[in-house]
Amino acid sequence: MYDPTVARLTYRALLGRRRALILGALPLLLIAISVVVRALTGADDQTASDLLGKLALATMVPIIGVIAGTGAIGPEIDDGSVVYLLSKPVKRPTIIFTKLIVAIAVTMVFSALPTLIAGFILNGNGQQIAVAYTVAALVSSIAYAALFLLLGTVSRHAVVFGLVYALVWEALFGSLVPGARTLSVQQWSLAVAHKVAGGDLVTSDVGLTTATVLLVAVTVLATWYAGQKLRTLKLAGEE
Repeated sequence: MYDPTVARLTYRALLGRRRALILGALPLLLIAISVVVRALTGADDQTASDLLGKLALATMVPIIGVIAGTGAIGPEIDDGSVVYLLSKPVKRPTIIFTKLIVAIAVTMVFSALPTLIAGFILNGNGQQIAVAYTVAALVSSIAYAALFLLLGTVSRHAVVFGLVYALVWEALFGSLVPGARTLSVQQWSLAVAHKVAGGDLVTSDVGLTTATVLLVAVTVLATWYAGQKLRTLKLAGEE
């Protein structure tokens, strides 16, 4: 189910100079803001939780997920170069699964690691805040990568739709409409973070069991459907 050649090509596409600069901008901004906030306010658990929740988990992680998930396959479909990959003796679900693994790895590195660093800067992991939000970033990276890889497979406007989901549905509607929070990857990951941190600093509107089931279901279904959609792409001359 994992093809090293496809993985190498995908890493090369995602970590090219231009895209790497974009991927690195938000993590650097998060760390810089954390340094400034720590210098101005000192170590404060509530401030750390607010900053990691709103800037890291609600903004940085989904945006990086959009870049990594859609970028893993979207550009190849848009410019037609995917036909060369599909002409190789590699099963199409294997292509999707390999690209998903790469997208997850890139999203985790550029989101979870900076979240951990920022958390330690802000309050030295007091009340397990840094670790809790890092775990949330890790689990949400998996679901976001699967969702946005699917978008990259089915739509030429995947980046736009991904940003609409991440910044409008989750950030805007998720904060204003209680029912929308149930269908939010952010809230599902916060349920996991709440379990890690305990206490009341990290909260979620979704229970841990429900969140876990939804995270797994969305990841599996999105990956499966992306594989099915890739099967429908026909090469020139293909029967």
